[in-house]
Amino acid sequence: MSRAGTRPLRLGIRANLAQFSLLVGVNALVGGMVGQERTVVPLLATRVFHLQAFSAALSFIVVFGAVKALTNLFAGTLSDRLGRKPVLVAGWLVGLPVPLLVIWAPSW
Repeated sequence: MSRAGTRPLRLGIRANLAQFSLLVGVNALVGGMVGQERTVVPLLATRVFHLQAFSAALSFIVVFGAVKALTNLFAGTLSDRLGRKPVLVAGWLVGLPVPLLVIWAPSW
């Protein structure tokens, strides 16, 4: 049953190609990020912070995952109160200077 003024449900990939493409793109970016996290973070731990033990290098990944989980929990709770879009925009504004900080970090 559909309500008055709503479009009928469209099933299939071809009918929802834009949404499917967005989902594929997001999954590709997340997969790339996880791949970088698993390769770059241990190298960063050993070469920059001189942590030789594998468990110490692995702790960087564990800490990142824990912080990300807590941040997602906080953002989810906040988006229930304020709405998803304001929280998303605030997150982008907070994260916007991070690439510049990483680029200029060696000269600090």
